[in-house]
Amino acid sequence: MPLTPLDIHNKEFTRGFRGYDEDEVNEFLDQIIKDYENVVQEKNELFTKVNELEERLEHFSNIEETLNKSILVAQESAEEVRRNAKKESQLIIKEAEKNADRIINDALNKSRKIELEIEELKKQASVYRTRFKMLIEAQLEMLHNDDWDEVVDTESEYEEENDQSSYAGHVNSVD
Repeated sequence: MPLTPLDIHNKEFTRGFRGYDEDEVNEFLDQIIKDYENVVQEKNELFTKVNELEERLEHFSNIEETLNKSILVAQESAEEVRRNAKKESQLIIKEAEKNADRIINDALNKSRKIELEIEELKKQASVYRTRFKMLIEAQLEMLHNDDWDEVVDTESEYEEENDQSSYAGHVNSVD
């Protein structure tokens, strides 16, 4: 067990023949006591400081461990987010491709339908043109026909008869 300053202070030496000067020994012991007290106090302070530093070291080690775990969790989360984003982007691309295919197919179907309608309209226009042409040709033929002259002559005769009968009716009504 180490000596304490009190042990040094209470130490009694036996007296021998022609021993040491008691005052000198006491002064030296007092000096040793002071120095030893300082050493013990410094040792206690250092021990306290070491304990504090060990506690802080343990605290920082815990923080470091927590941070490392947090970093791992963050990295795993980031990786999971990246994987999910990649999956979602692939799903979005597939959906967009499906929509694009559907839109293209719809457009092609509409285009074919419009082409068929245009062809039908062209046929109808051709039929209409042919019929109209035949009608005009028939009308022209009728105009060039001698029967037209007879119709005009007959109409003129009819008008003359109407004019005369209305004059006669007018004359009779005046009488």
